[in-house]
Amino acid sequence: MELRFRGEMIYWRGPAPFTFVRIPQAESDDIAEIASMVTYGWGAIPVNARIGQTDFYTALFPKDGAYLLPVRVAIRRAEGVDVGDEVEVELSVGAS
Repeated sequence: MELRFRGEMIYWRGPAPFTFVRIPQAESDDIAEIASMVTYGWGAIPVNARIGQTDFYTALFPKDGAYLLPVRVAIRRAEGVDVGDEVEVELSVGAS
């Protein structure tokens, strides 16, 4: 599944500080439809992602009926983005 959307970088303190992009509801619903076929446990969904010119591999996490895309510091620095910025994201869901 290939997806493209815009989303805001958000901060979630959790047990450790992380920055995420919340996947919009329509795209989250699409992911939920195939989640059982691509998850590797705990609801985590493997993806290849792209923000700007930076490609990275990670896993989406379910949260409050949607999914969160974790964005590491190295990606934020490479693209010059931070909390509150809106970014364009490309995802290949279920990628390895």
